[in-house]
Amino acid sequence: MENSVLQLFPAVQRPFWEQTAIKQKELREIRLRIGQPVVVYLGNRELFLEETGCFTENIADAKYMERKELEDILEHICHYSLYAFEDELKQGFITVSGGHRVGVAGQAVAENERSIRAIKNISFLNIRISHEVKGAADEILPYIYRNGSVRSTLLISPPGCGKTTLLRDLIRQISNGNTFGEGMTVGVVDERSEIAGSFCGIPQNDVGRRTDVMDGCPKGLGMMMLLRSMSPRVIAIDELGSKEELETLRCAAACGCKILATAHGENISEVKARFDVSDNVWKQLFQLIVGLGKENDKCKIRRMWEECSGDA
Repeated sequence: MENSVLQLFPAVQRPFWEQTAIKQKELREIRLRIGQPVVVYLGNRELFLEETGCFTENIADAKYMERKELEDILEHICHYSLYAFEDELKQGFITVSGGHRVGVAGQAVAENERSIRAIKNISFLNIRISHEVKGAADEILPYIYRNGSVRSTLLISPPGCGKTTLLRDLIRQISNGNTFGEGMTVGVVDERSEIAGSFCGIPQNDVGRRTDVMDGCPKGLGMMMLLRSMSPRVIAIDELGSKEELETLRCAAACGCKILATAHGENISEVKARFDVSDNVWKQLFQLIVGLGKENDKCKIRRMWEECSGDA
């Protein structure tokens, strides 16, 4: 993905963004708001950009984003056809080449209480930079397998602790095969295009040679579609969020699929509290639960629970 950040911007703006693009490996987000300072996040640092494109911590020296500049960036990202990206825009984000994701906000036009017809007067962009960390799952890989077989696993983490990065590398290694087990067919439901980072249907991130991706599809529906059409041996989803999704996972498990999933939370108890199901359901679904957290500003594995047992 070399220089993929620079390609997000129109040619006339690229000299300004060169210093930022050089830092692509450290870059997490670029925040653009009309009439507000240009903000970038390098690791855990919030920095502003000067008129020259250089970094500064002093907001008094920051460049302010102009409407025309933001509109030109959005037009460029949409290949100068906002209409062609209408469906993506009304979801609130666009996935672009390189696997990066551009969140948008502005004036929403409601279809009804539950859906948006369009977003117009887009005035805010959040460019989230995609990072692959191959080998991220090496530490837990020995625990994922038992006698050469994958164990259904739930990754629990508060925001910003790398659970999606860990899930992506697990998918890749399980798909390709590794020292603990042979390669397996993996079906990924990538509702928000954060795992595979698909662009025009093609994964921009390496999710393995035996992986099939259902991109931009609600998780419950996507899982059933993959089960019917692609015969996965493993089903993977990010951010388990509803009882209905949990029930679909149970259907997948009943079909013989192993499960890889993530959920927001500090521990098992917090996650369980969001779902009105018995402990037996969790034990039937997951043989291993991995808790992630931060220590000294670094993300790490804090604890593992086997067969959903033990005190959270």
